[in-house]
Formats: sequence, structure tokens, C-alpha cells
Amino acid sequence: MLRLNFRNFRLTPTPFCNYIHSNAVRTKLHSTNQALGDLSKSGRIDEARHLFDEMPERDEFTWNTMIVAYSISGRLSDAKQLFRLNPVKSTISWNALISGHCKYGSSEDEALSLFWGMQLEGRHFNEYTLGSVLRMCASLGLLQRGEQIHGCTVKTGFDLDVSVVNGLLAMYALCRRISSAEYLFGTMPGERRNNVTWTSMLTGYSKNGFAYKAIECFREMRREGNGANQFTFPSVLTACGAVSARRVGVQVHGCVVKSGFKTNIFVQSAVIAMYAKCRDLETARVLLQDMEVDDVVSWNSMVVECVREGLREEALSLFKRMHERDMKIDEFTIPSVLNCFALCRTEMKVASSVHCLIVKTGYGTHKLVNNALVDMYAKRGTMDSALKVFERMVEKDVISWTALVTGNTHNGSYEEALKLFCNMRAEGGISPDQIVTASVLSASAELTLLEFGQQVHGNYIKSGFPASLSVDNSLVTMYTKCGSLEDANAVFNSMEAKDLITWTALIVGYAKNGKAKDSLQSYKLMIDNHITPDYVTFIGLLFACSHAGLTEEAQHYFDSMRTVYRIKPGPEHYACMIDLYGRSGDFAKAEELLNQMEVEPDATVWKAILAASRKHGNIENGERAARTLMELEPNNAVPYVLLSNMYSAAGRQEEAANVRRLMKSRNISKEPGCSWVEGRGIVHSFMSEDRRHPRMVEIYSKVDEMMLLIREAGYSPDMSFALHDLDKEGKELGLAYHSEKLAVAFGLLAVPSGAPIRIIKNLRVCGDCHSAMKYISRVYLRHIILRDSNCFHHFRDGNCSCGDYW
Repeated sequence: MLRLNFRNFRLTPTPFCNYIHSNAVRTKLHSTNQALGDLSKSGRIDEARHLFDEMPERDEFTWNTMIVAYSISGRLSDAKQLFRLNPVKSTISWNALISGHCKYGSSEDEALSLFWGMQLEGRHFNEYTLGSVLRMCASLGLLQRGEQIHGCTVKTGFDLDVSVVNGLLAMYALCRRISSAEYLFGTMPGERRNNVTWTSMLTGYSKNGFAYKAIECFREMRREGNGANQFTFPSVLTACGAVSARRVGVQVHGCVVKSGFKTNIFVQSAVIAMYAKCRDLETARVLLQDMEVDDVVSWNSMVVECVREGLREEALSLFKRMHERDMKIDEFTIPSVLNCFALCRTEMKVASSVHCLIVKTGYGTHKLVNNALVDMYAKRGTMDSALKVFERMVEKDVISWTALVTGNTHNGSYEEALKLFCNMRAEGGISPDQIVTASVLSASAELTLLEFGQQVHGNYIKSGFPASLSVDNSLVTMYTKCGSLEDANAVFNSMEAKDLITWTALIVGYAKNGKAKDSLQSYKLMIDNHITPDYVTFIGLLFACSHAGLTEEAQHYFDSMRTVYRIKPGPEHYACMIDLYGRSGDFAKAEELLNQMEVEPDATVWKAILAASRKHGNIENGERAARTLMELEPNNAVPYVLLSNMYSAAGRQEEAANVRRLMKSRNISKEPGCSWVEGRGIVHSFMSEDRRHPRMVEIYSKVDEMMLLIREAGYSPDMSFALHDLDKEGKELGLAYHSEKLAVAFGLLAVPSGAPIRIIKNLRVCGDCHSAMKYISRVYLRHIILRDSNCFHHFRDGNCSCGDYW
């Protein structure tokens, strides 16, 4: 038998053998690539990578599959590493990497550098690459980058591609360049516009605040035969809600039902939000109850609109039901609920329980939620809790600071508000907005800190913010309350828009600064501008009249307030009228008006009667007013002091002593008079016969000089304002060292010549100091502005703006 030794045979390869071998390799590679693709598509990325590493042969498909898998899953570092190793970089791998960076990248620069790098490598991008980059520019608001991409599309001819034009249109719309979007839309042939084109334009209008244009775009889209979808309906419904176009909204709702999108959760949510914003809460409730799936966005819409409509109890009830139904309460639900607690007097116990829920659910780290917590506690006056939440916040923004600053201002903690504002500025990186600026200006006005207010005004101008009515109104108020009418007028005249608050601030400001005629003239101009006055406007008018003795004008305004504007007079209005009659000595008229009051007379009214009684020595009326005030304000020393002074002036010393003994037995002490002067950002305070100031020797020397010069000019001390248990010399010295005189002496030393000396006093200026200030202004040729507890006194050339009628 013949045996063959195969080891001795060598087979020579033939073309046919090579074909069989390569075909087998290709078959195996194809099979492996298919398995790699299946693993990638199912999200088993690590298994796919393991298979990739074991493959002896890899082709373009293999590399692209793995790079695409990493990019789609957001594993960009792995995608980049593989991309660098890829020997066959194709358009697909470039697109995958660029798309991944557009979607998941932390920096837009990286995605764009890849895009430009692709072109440098000679690779041609396609409509998908452009779509990814344009979507990124749209979502991040990168208008300039988007314009550069637009230039590339024109150069490469992709500006004729419908999908690319749609991307450009959406980019311009979301980057708030609606005019460019309109141009693209208008130049695009009608037959090439598809649903995406129309929806992009409509959404752009809606998101940029052009609600009516969005509605008209929807109508035109329907006329052109383009059907709306789940992206179109929410945009047009949002536009309807923004302008309360309920009738149109109902029609769109009909289209939703006919188009078969009734059960789409996003569309349902938009329908409910539209009805809620159009104040049809009943329909919104019905639709909310009919939803098969509890959608937190829809419930949030209802909660927000209930809060806006003042239905806070219902908003809290909805929140409770959300919690009971185990709905996923998110960071948008909680701020609306906290807003309920901020605006209504619900027990803080309930608000605290919501705070506990926030901590338990982990939303205590969310900036939006923390801002709402700070705002809620601040508006409820619980500033300690607001500060604790604020201090624990890792990241603070201008809203966080604004909530705390505004809260302190509203709660009367003006100094704390200014300190916080300074801290915010010192931290850097946070620019004050219109809201916090208006709040700080209000605090400056209450503390009469003109220099600080001017600095805030200057910083606001430098910030480049557009004109703000609230800031301008606060500026007018601040300047008038600081006695700087020239600055108030400058701001007022520069304002493009003025509202009731603007005019009222000027009317009240003129009144408080002794400019009665200007106050009444401003009122006339306000009426000519068709602005209707309110409760506060008439307080300013009547105050102006009472401090200028304008009886007939006051009566006219008081009557028109009731008959023309249907405003019920309050205690402040009656106090002004009674003060006016009392000052003129017409106690019969004052008594008649007191008996006609539609509201119970409060302390303000009785203080007006007491002041008038003291001025005219009407002890009987003074006694009645003082006794009533003692009951209304048991701890107020004013009625005791004024009644005692009235008795002393009438020579009834025993009765004056009895009032002082009564005051002492009730542990009531008179508030000491104090005067302040601001200079170079520092506030200097003085009390009568104060010797604590570092420049005490200079100040007292200046006072002695002042008193000598004004005596030579005709000044004579008014002993009725001196302490009664002193001799004549002691009384004169006591008067000379009143806090106002020490303050003006310091002002003469420290305030530059030509600049006004601004003094603030916590009590009414005494008659002797008022007389002395007139002489000082004439002798030293200085403008002295003194604000007491009642009004401003502008002393110039020996005269006072109040006309000695304060």
C-alpha cells in the first residue's frame, strides 16, 4: 500500500487560495463588527471595548462604531483617546466626536476647536455636523460663534439645505436675534418650509416675548397646510398664556384634540398652564384631574398661578395633595410654595415643616430653593433664620443677596441692609441689579445718608443697566428725603417714564422740604398727565398745605379726595387738616372735623391737637389731647413733656411739677435729643453738652464764636426752651450747647466752604435753635439743611424754607 508523507509536500499559494483566505477574514471581521455594533447599540460599552481590544483586524467601521458609542454615552475622554489612535479618521468619527462634545462637553471651545480642526484636516463636514454645532450655539446663547458657523454654511453651500437653515433659524431665535431669524424665514421659499421651520420660528417668537407674532405665525402655518406637532403646540399655548389670549388658546386646544396630541404629557401640561395663566383656574383644575399620569410640571403650573392670583390657601392645598400622591416634588415646586408662606400669615410652624421636607429630600443644596427660603424668612420678618440659610449656602448669586438686603430694608434694619450691600460688593463677581439697588437706596433714604446714596447712584450708572422705573423712583425718594431737591429734580426730569409713585415721591418731597407751592404745582402737572392720585398723594398735598397755612387749598383737596377720587380719608389726612386749623388757632373748626371723623382718631391726630394747643396756649384742649395720648401710647414721653411745658409757660409750676412726677413714677424717660452730621462717609453724632467728640475743644470754641457773632447780628436766646431749674446764665449756656448747635459748629469746621451743612435730628428742632440757625446761615453765608422728626428746614441768608411755620 502506498503511503504519502504529506510533510514532504509544500503547497504553493494560488490566487484562488488567497481569495478564500481574505474572504474568510472579511467574513469574520464582518461578523465581529456586527457583534460590536449590537453591544454598542444596547449600551454595553465596556463589553464592546473588550471585544474591540481583542480584534486582530479592525477597519473603518470598527473604529467608527467604538468612537460613536463612547460619544453617544458621554464618555468623551475615551472617545478622544480612541480618536487619536484611529488610523482611518473619517467624517463619521469626526462628526461623532463633535456631536458628543456639543451635547456633553463642559466647554464649548473644545467642540468648536474640533469643528475647525476637522476642516484643517481636509475633512468635509455635513448637515449633521452643522446641526450639532448650531444646536450647541443655540442652547448656550453663543450668537457670535453661531454667526461664524453661518458664514461657513454660505461658503460651502449648506445654506440651501433645509435642515441646516432650520438649525440657523433656531440658533438666531434662541440667541435673541429674532430679526435675523425672521430674515432667514422670509427668504426661504414657501414650498421648502416644513414643520421644523415653522415651529422654530414660532418658538423663537414665543421665547423672545413676541406672543402676538407667535400666534399669527401659528395661524399662517395652519393656512399653509403644515400640521402642528408636540413641539409646536406648547410654544403657541405659552404665547396665549403670556398675553391672556384665552379665546385663541381654546381654539388651539381644539386643534390639539383633533390632531391626536390630547394625551401627550408635554402638550397637556402646556394646555393646563395656558388656562391657569388666563385665570381660568376652574378649567385648568378639571384638566389636571383628568390627566392619566400625574405630571409635576402641570401641578407646578397650577401652584404658581394660584400664588399669582392670590389663592395661596389653594396653592398650599395642591402642594399637600402632591405630597400625598407621592409625586416627585422638584426644585420648581418648592419656591412657589415658599412664596405662599412669604405672602400670607400662615403659621410659621407649617413653613418650618416645609423647610424640614426640603432638607430631607436633598433640595437644601439647590440655590433656587435656598433663595426662596431666604426670601420667605425675610418677608416674614424672621431675619435670623434668613441669615442662617444664607450663610450655609455654598453658592450665592445676586438673588440671594437681594433677598437678604431687601428683607432687612423692609423690616427696618436699614444699617444691616447697607452693611450686607457693602459685603456683596466686597466679595466681587456679583453686580447689583435693579432690585437690590432700589432697596439700598430706600435704606439710604431712611437713614438720610446722602453721600452713600450718591455712591450707589454712581455705581448704578457705571454698571450699564438700562433705565429702571423702580430705581429712578427710589432715587427721587432718596434725594428728597436727604433734602437734595436739585438732584431729585435732575433724576425726575431725566426719566422717560413716570408713574404714580414717581409723582407722589416728588409731591411729598417738596412738602417735607417746605416747598408747598412746588408740591401743589407738581400735583397739577400729574393730573394733566392723566395720573390718578392715591391715598399717599393726598397725605403729601395736605401736609404741604398745613405747613404753609393754605386753608382753602387744603379744604379743596380734602373734599376732592372723597368726592372725585372716592378715597376714604385716613387718620393721616385728618391729622393734617386738624393740624392746619390748630396752627391757625381755629380750634372750633378742628373740633368739628374731629367729631366728623369716619375713623377712630389715632395718636397722630391727638399729637396735632396737642402741638397746636401748646402753640396757642390752649391748656384745656392740650390737657385733653395729652391725657388721650397717655392712654394710646403709654410709654411715649411727648405728651408729658409738652403738657409740662404748657403749664410752665402759663406760670402753673405746681401742675408742671406734678406732670413730671407722674412721668417719673411711670418710669417714662424723655428721649434725649441727638443730632447727626455726615462728612466724608463718616456720621458724627452729638447730644446736648456732648464732650465725647475727638475735636471737642475746637467744636466748643466754634460754638462760643457762633453765639458771639449771631448776638451781634440780633439773635436773642429764647429762655422758654431752656431748663427751668437753672439761673439765667445756666439757661443761656444750656441753650448754646444744644445738639443742633454742636452739630452745626462741627459742620462749619469740617464741611468745605460752599457745600451745604446737613444735620439730622431725632426730635423736633427747638424754637431757639431754629432762630439761631437762621442767624448762623446769614453770618457765615452757609446753606444749612436740618431735618427734624417732622420736616426739612433749609436755612439760607437768615431765612428758613418753613417760613417759621413748623
